[in-house]
Amino acid sequence: MTETVERVRVEILVDQPLLRRVEQVAAGAGITGYTLLPLLGGRGASGPWRDDQLSGAQAKILFLTITSRTRADRLTDALADLLDSHGLLLAISRVEVIRGAKFT
Repeated sequence: MTETVERVRVEILVDQPLLRRVEQVAAGAGITGYTLLPLLGGRGASGPWRDDQLSGAQAKILFLTITSRTRADRLTDALADLLDSHGLLLAISRVEVIRGAKFT
């Protein structure tokens, strides 16, 4: 059986204009690898939203990383102010990965 290692998956729903800041905070937390996924639309506490692709004013991106618990904690602590002021959605879950050294 292939051996797996436990890591932490962090997903952050971020408004496009704030993405650079989230990337900088992640780098400061020691996170070097992540994936960005464009989102088409959804519904939240403020109601529905759609990426109109004209102005990009409501464009949202999913910032996804798999990392160690220590780095995930550093990231969430560093984002605390932005979570409150900008209403970011942040989810953390435990995952099992193969080649755990790639996700430190």
